[in-house]
Amino acid sequence: MNRFGKSLLVFALVVVVAMAFRVSWNALRDVASATGADGTAALLYPFVVDGLMALALVATLVLTDEARRFALRVLAAYTLASLVLNYVHGLVPELHGGMADWGRLADWDPANWALVLLATSLPVGSIYFGSDLVAKVLHHRPVDSTNAEKTTETATNRSMSDLGESTPAPVLPLAPKPAPPALPAPVVVDLVKRSAPLPARAVAAESARPRGATGRVPDAARTPRPVRTADELLAEARSVTADWPVGDLTAEGIRRAVHTSAAKARVLRETLRAERTAEPLAATAR
Repeated sequence: MNRFGKSLLVFALVVVVAMAFRVSWNALRDVASATGADGTAALLYPFVVDGLMALALVATLVLTDEARRFALRVLAAYTLASLVLNYVHGLVPELHGGMADWGRLADWDPANWALVLLATSLPVGSIYFGSDLVAKVLHHRPVDSTNAEKTTETATNRSMSDLGESTPAPVLPLAPKPAPPALPAPVVVDLVKRSAPLPARAVAAESARPRGATGRVPDAARTPRPVRTADELLAEARSVTADWPVGDLTAEGIRRAVHTSAAKARVLRETLRAERTAEPLAATAR
């Protein structure tokens, strides 16, 4: 559709909405007058209800995700409320000429109370929901479509490259080489003479320095380390930490001192601390 067609469509939509608002405006004004609104308030009441519907509709075109769903709920709620009030205006003839009793929108009391509550609560809801929608629109940050496309393209390229590397090409077996043809006897003798060893030449003396070991030393070449019992470990720890204060008795310090594992070092730490703590108690008891 060209620009002129779009402009004509928008103009027709504005005309239809304006006429629909005029029809709804008559019913909402009479309902507002029946609920106690003065002339000015009754004149502005339709803008409160139908105007918020237009605001919620614009917000749904701007917002996204949860904020957009909230705007749609507000639009649906106020559309339903305007429909109910227009329906009541068509059922109660007294509302047309302003001859209805004050606060009376239906003959059945529960229905009348519900309709009056609905009519009087819509302006308050317009203030709350309208302010919330405007705040959401002002704080909305649209997602840059260019960056989103770049992110999607990058993720696609990465996934394709990973897929290509995950399946290596199959290795084909090498074909056996054909045997060389047999040579005549004179040629074989000539080749043997040419391949005779050359006289020995002086070569540089090889260094007698042993080469450093590289890589992991095999288990068989390692010096076996004696396994100490728990009593031997405790005796060694007592000897090493005899002059240590109680505050220095840590698992890491004991582990480094006696060259044992962290779990055994923690057990030695608790045992030595218990012994150090029990000595002052025994001296006090004597």
